[in-house]
Amino acid sequence: MKGASKGHIAILVTNVIFGLNIVIAKQVLSNESIDALTLTYFRFAGATIVFWITSCFIKEEKMSLKDFLMILGASVLGVTINQTSFIAGLNSTSPIDASLIITLTPILTMLISAAYLKEPITSKKVIGVLVGCTGAVILILSNYSLNGNQSRSWIGNALCLLSSLSYACYLVFFRDFIKTKHPITLMKWMFLFAGVLLLPIGVPKIKMVDFTQINTLLYMEILYVVLFATFLTYLLIPIGQKNLRPTTLTMYNYLQPIIAAVIVVILGRDNFGWEKILSTILVFLGVYIVTKSKSRQQLEQEKESKSIN
Repeated sequence: MKGASKGHIAILVTNVIFGLNIVIAKQVLSNESIDALTLTYFRFAGATIVFWITSCFIKEEKMSLKDFLMILGASVLGVTINQTSFIAGLNSTSPIDASLIITLTPILTMLISAAYLKEPITSKKVIGVLVGCTGAVILILSNYSLNGNQSRSWIGNALCLLSSLSYACYLVFFRDFIKTKHPITLMKWMFLFAGVLLLPIGVPKIKMVDFTQINTLLYMEILYVVLFATFLTYLLIPIGQKNLRPTTLTMYNYLQPIIAAVIVVILGRDNFGWEKILSTILVFLGVYIVTKSKSRQQLEQEKESKSIN
């Protein structure tokens, strides 16, 4: 299998899992025993344990002080700030505001890639991002009613924006470093650092949990969040980073609300209307257009070929 195909499959599976996680995580949070920050720390602690156990089955890699510093930076941007700021922001603002702000991630990634990696902002890339964004926005607006009951906060919106910005920076700034390490090696240290950094918040939260109120179904849902929506997805994301350009990778984020909407329809809680069909078409079309846009390397090769001729 070619590298690009492997990257597309990895990120497609990741976002399908994340989309399903939207429904499952909401179900978990409907239980008063577990709040958003507690669930987030369960993710960090659980994933750390599973990554370290899994690392026993791969060859140990030599790590320098520079490697550890790079992984610490990746952990802060890609896990700690990204996850906690979004959860905190979601608690302070309306779901529609948070969802709309998250759609900015591919746009931020495209701009940061242009500034840091010198990736060209081609017309195809811009059109693809806008088409995909339009599809996601149509779906989001169709699922939420804009009324005075929606609580909004500029602080909450700012935290959601920080989440998108930190993830975009992580994908761009650490793209080359990610290629040098095994995904399990990267993630076992990234999640360990994240877990340690959030100890002052996580430990008091876990102590407050009334485990007698958690039934078997809830445990299974938490297990999904930890094993699939955290361990497996963060194992697949580096594969996407190694084989896809950052903007292309983040375009798949637009699939998450579509997957969540499909699951809700399957569960009989909603109808599959025209807006969901249109959104799906626009998102896949946007991903396709961005994939077909030319990279800096391709443009440089074309320029050299023309100069030789």
